[in-house]
Amino acid sequence: MSGGQGRETETAADARAAFRYPAFLRFQLARFCIVVATEMQAVAVGWQVYEITKRPLDLGVVGLAQFLPGIVLFLVSGHVADRFNRRNLLILCDVGFAICFAMLLAITLRGGVSIISVFAVLVLLGVVRSFNGPVSRAMLPHLVPPEHFAGSVAWASSIFQAATILGPILGGLIYAFARGPIAVYSGALVASTVAIVLTLELPSQEKARARPAANLSTVFDGFRYIWREKLIFGAISLDLFAVLLGGAVALLPVYAREILQTGPWGLGILRSAPGVGAGIMAIAIAHRPLKNRAGATMLWCVAGFGLCTVIFGVSRSFAISLLALFLVGATDMVSVIVRATLIQVATPDEMRGRVNAVDMIFIGASNELGQFESGITAHWFGVVPAVILGGVGAIIVTGLWAWMFPQLRKVNQLTMKEEQAG
Repeated sequence: MSGGQGRETETAADARAAFRYPAFLRFQLARFCIVVATEMQAVAVGWQVYEITKRPLDLGVVGLAQFLPGIVLFLVSGHVADRFNRRNLLILCDVGFAICFAMLLAITLRGGVSIISVFAVLVLLGVVRSFNGPVSRAMLPHLVPPEHFAGSVAWASSIFQAATILGPILGGLIYAFARGPIAVYSGALVASTVAIVLTLELPSQEKARARPAANLSTVFDGFRYIWREKLIFGAISLDLFAVLLGGAVALLPVYAREILQTGPWGLGILRSAPGVGAGIMAIAIAHRPLKNRAGATMLWCVAGFGLCTVIFGVSRSFAISLLALFLVGATDMVSVIVRATLIQVATPDEMRGRVNAVDMIFIGASNELGQFESGITAHWFGVVPAVILGGVGAIIVTGLWAWMFPQLRKVNQLTMKEEQAG
């Protein structure tokens, strides 16, 4: 074997090093099941609500119902993630997801679905998610050693995106073939049960870490830390405003039903397209990490995210719409990996729960609150203008952030501090 071939083999093996750790594999499988379940549920709820009310605004309320609990609870959830055993908290979250899916199933089986009842369950789902996000993200750095952490973030993103691909496709196809959401909610309940079993197999003991005191000052430490670290603040807020303005996913039921004229199967495929693009990009980055100019690459990709959103907005072709959504996911994934790596490597372990809780609020604002924003603008201006204006807004935000946060442009490599110290 030549020296070049040997180095390529060694690089490929190193890229997959995270999978040598059983806890990482179990954790990712459990997370995969939960994401598949929530994505299946999202397709079913979106189609079910729009089929009942025929109002795009109600699709925005679906996102708002899941976002508001996070706003109320994020300070508490981050503090809890730093103070208590994270594995046990994750088990409770998985059980909470299963209860929510069972409640949606029960409401539908009863017949005469009440939209208020569905929204109430979505609020409860938002409560579970507000705790699940900080806990699961704070656990990841403990599952692999520091030298393999950057690769594990990319693989974790790949697995997450694989779930976001499979979940909507399954949800849409099952909804179409079963002629209703009952089978979809049943499948989500089964997947969440599998996640509970896998999480129970994770190590119950954790590495020793400083536990925050139970007072108001420590609860706000995550905010203060992010405000001091302008690089992290810039990366998080860029994602917030770009996705908040450029999110077209909330309006996909309208596009599938009225503009592209497909059924639930088409909605599932459209909703999975960003996940396909993001998953392929994440795998590419896992094998070929961003070794140079990571910050500038992120900024260009966020601008590309906005441009692809505009293309989707004006498209009347199912194929072009799929391609545009594929590129939306691929460009967004670069920002996701850079931001996630920056936060984890720059944050002390005893503060990761609180810092990740704040980050999850930004993510929730960009996703769920972005859905509400899309519903409002679609109600005011129409569906197509709302998507186009959002994409243009994302491009403008990227230019402003490149000027306001020069630190973002200067980020070169993403390396763990422990590795640097070694």
